[in-house]
Amino acid sequence: MSENERSALHRVQQYRKIVLLYEALDKEIDDLIMSHGGFADKMPPEALERYRGLARRRDDLQNEMRAMEQELNIDE
Repeated sequence: MSENERSALHRVQQYRKIVLLYEALDKEIDDLIMSHGGFADKMPPEALERYRGLARRRDDLQNEMRAMEQELNIDE
């Protein structure tokens, strides 16, 4: 395997890792919302703060995914 192929494989593995982290955070957010009746506005302040932190991390991961998709030339 050439250096370019190893590099491409590493980038694809990194992308997949980010996707899995994103999906896990998304599920955690869904579970948190559902545990409070399905609405973020029904959450107590500490749960709402946790929700916002998780959502920020998820947004950051989504931005990383988009950047890597462009780098890897991944189409939807």
